[in-house]
Amino acid sequence: MSAHTDRRHHVQSLLMRESLVDKAVMTSTETPVVRMLPEAHVVKIGGRSILDAGRSVVYPVVETLARILATKKLILGVGGGVRTRHVFSIALDLGLPTGVLAQLSAADANGNAHILGTLLAPHGVVAIPPEMFGHLLPLFIHAAPGVIFNGVPPYSLWEHPPGVGRIPPHRTDAGCFLLAECFGCKSLVLVKDVEGVYDKDPKGHLGASLIRAISATELERRAVPSLPFDRVLLRLLGTARLLKQFQVVNGHKPELIEAAVNGEHVGTIVFAG
Repeated sequence: MSAHTDRRHHVQSLLMRESLVDKAVMTSTETPVVRMLPEAHVVKIGGRSILDAGRSVVYPVVETLARILATKKLILGVGGGVRTRHVFSIALDLGLPTGVLAQLSAADANGNAHILGTLLAPHGVVAIPPEMFGHLLPLFIHAAPGVIFNGVPPYSLWEHPPGVGRIPPHRTDAGCFLLAECFGCKSLVLVKDVEGVYDKDPKGHLGASLIRAISATELERRAVPSLPFDRVLLRLLGTARLLKQFQVVNGHKPELIEAAVNGEHVGTIVFAG
């Protein structure tokens, strides 16, 4: 059949005849990105640093979150804490691969999501099951003052192999970052048990100095041996389109969480660059 008699319908599009590994083609896809939830704030509540610390630490954090929820929309991510570390130890001893470790860690974080969800239930906050979270998040965040999710990104068995060792590189800090980036959220606050990022581990070095603000590139160049967040965030921040910074604050001083959500500089800000 000649070209003149070909009646098939061809869909004209930017990439219809191009290779998706061609650098020029990839550059042409740099277009504006829609912010789906521009007024929502993502707050990551540490598993080991906050939830494992017990009632004396958790209850003031819950009270602070409830106060914030009166005026702000919150998406709360949680980590698995000490239980995940214990499961990792068993899995590593058994020789299980990184993808299986990632899958196991999600179960522990999901348990903590239900714990925090129970404590915030009187304020209308709901913990969303992982299998429906991404699809229904816009609906829930408009219907409720806040939602809670398991912060482990759903790479599961497809988790990226780490450069060193077998611990999954994308853990709950990374999951919260990726969520905030995908939905174009207003801010990301990582709630830990330290004042922010230090030049040395403050729990082992009395003379460690707090870094108030630093670029991801500079922080990576310094090769700080111990960071209070997933190290992969430094790479993710360099390629993000919508989320240009995040702040690390001390959840043992819960008033700092509210200040950070309100845009105040009360911990360490890590920014793109």
